[in-house]
Amino acid sequence: MTPAIIAFIVLLFIGAPVAVVMAMSGLAGGFAIGGERMLGIIADRMFSGVSGFLLIAVPYFIFTAELMNQGGLTHKLIAFNNALFGRVRGSLSHVNISVSVFFAGLTGAAVTDTVAIGKIMIPEMKNQGYDAEYAAAVTACSSIIGPIIPPSVVMVVYATLLRDISVIDLFAGGIIPGLLMALALLGVSFFLAWKRNYPKQAPTPFKAAIIALLVALPAMVVPLIILGGILSGLTTITEASGFAAVYAIVIGVVFYRNLTWRKIWDALVTTVRFSGVVFFLLATSAVLGWFVTRSGIARDAASMITTFSDAAFVQLMLVCLLLLVIGTVMDVLPALVVIAPVLVPAMIQLGFDPLHFAILMIVVLNISNVTPPVGMTLMTAARIAEVPYERAIVASLPFYVSFLVVIVLLAAFPALSTWIPSLL
Repeated sequence: MTPAIIAFIVLLFIGAPVAVVMAMSGLAGGFAIGGERMLGIIADRMFSGVSGFLLIAVPYFIFTAELMNQGGLTHKLIAFNNALFGRVRGSLSHVNISVSVFFAGLTGAAVTDTVAIGKIMIPEMKNQGYDAEYAAAVTACSSIIGPIIPPSVVMVVYATLLRDISVIDLFAGGIIPGLLMALALLGVSFFLAWKRNYPKQAPTPFKAAIIALLVALPAMVVPLIILGGILSGLTTITEASGFAAVYAIVIGVVFYRNLTWRKIWDALVTTVRFSGVVFFLLATSAVLGWFVTRSGIARDAASMITTFSDAAFVQLMLVCLLLLVIGTVMDVLPALVVIAPVLVPAMIQLGFDPLHFAILMIVVLNISNVTPPVGMTLMTAARIAEVPYERAIVASLPFYVSFLVVIVLLAAFPALSTWIPSLL
């Protein structure tokens, strides 16, 4: 075990890519366990890590999201949500959050949400008198709802790493936590809008609101296609993701008429690049996961957790604190593939519900998207807003506190994560 730990720490410290860190530390651990005869297993583990049929859905989901971005869907969703909140003080702030909820059912990725919505909403918020750092903060914090409300690339990756939970249960389990996060953000947004006297907009006429709904409706059907097909049992997740991609092309070309062959090509290029990163991470995480299973690290981790407290809630809070700390130095997917093979078996061994802990872990790790110094969505939003990263961090603190409240609620009430899956 020691050679693996040394290799992991040294490679991480010198800034090696996370995939290389996992592969080399697993290789060192395997060599320490069984010598040269274990080295032949590494290639087999890497292949098995990316050979699952479920993983075909990942590039399809990414492609669908990119098609929606290229097809100008964001403008339609913003127009519809603006019709809902236009007359309320701080309306653009609330629209920013509500659009992210709708967008979450299309993208499944936080940074994609930040770029697509931020490029439109942040300049408009600045023009109407909102603080630039506040515009960046609300955009970044609302974007992390993307990987929580299904479909979610992170959940597909989790189901591949830990095969004791189906991706259908993960999708269903993420609905209430995602909506809770949106409500928490809206609560903070309403309070800050009232306190800072942010501007209102003119009420949208009823006829214009109906038109905005009808224009956005074809795109809003995409989540229903994916979730409806999967949860009803009519399609597998892979079939649903493929059909969603085809549907996205059809409405972009035929209905909205702004999806060109060039834009489709750009969406394909982005899909290939992002999918390559995901699959390489999964391949190398399989090596590390194999070593964790053979070495008994999960058992040791469970024993260490119980030394702090026997209370289940306290144990969950300690693990959540650990995940938040990890999130300060690692992005969501790398953190997930590194820590999940160790923590999940340990928590199951302690008697926690696998689905409850899975949703809690995904939520907490996604908050790392706004946790400095990594904080990819917050960093991206700050660049779009042309504001120093430090100011965006300060502006995001009220929203961050609301996320912590959601974490406590999810930890204290497992039914928030397990109720909808139990109905299926």
